[in-house]
Amino acid sequence: MQRRRFLMATGAGSAVVLLSACRNGHATERPPASGAWKLTPAQWRQRLTPAQFHILREAGTEPPYSSPLDHEKRAGVYHCAGCALALYSSKTKYDSGTGWPSFWKPLPNAIGTYRDTRLLMARTEVHCRRCGGHLGHVFRDGPPPTGLRYCMNGLALQFRPGETV
Repeated sequence: MQRRRFLMATGAGSAVVLLSACRNGHATERPPASGAWKLTPAQWRQRLTPAQFHILREAGTEPPYSSPLDHEKRAGVYHCAGCALALYSSKTKYDSGTGWPSFWKPLPNAIGTYRDTRLLMARTEVHCRRCGGHLGHVFRDGPPPTGLRYCMNGLALQFRPGETV
């Protein structure tokens, strides 16, 4: 939480978004997609918008406060924009004040994580378990009961209002 406040207060938050394109390598590589979701980059480009491709397939980040899903309050389920796997229930969504949709718990067997060291700091990246798409990051500054903040890119998600899990 302290690092996020510092970055936003100093205006460096925008720099963090711009730096997300930097590639200093990963301590652990993202696992490959499974089964029918082993698509070529050209196939992914056909399925996704350019912005979704950048986020889901190139580990990009959307600008903070740009996603309508950050303010979504209705009951429903959030799915992967790449393969439609159900990822988060609206019951675990909360306003983190970061400008990205945030959740304190994913659905069972929905996500995977790995260590991300691209921005000269260690973070835990969150990806879709089925298609391997980059969703965002998880931090240890969330609310009870988990204390976790799954900070997701809205463009990596599809919201289905009224759906239950």
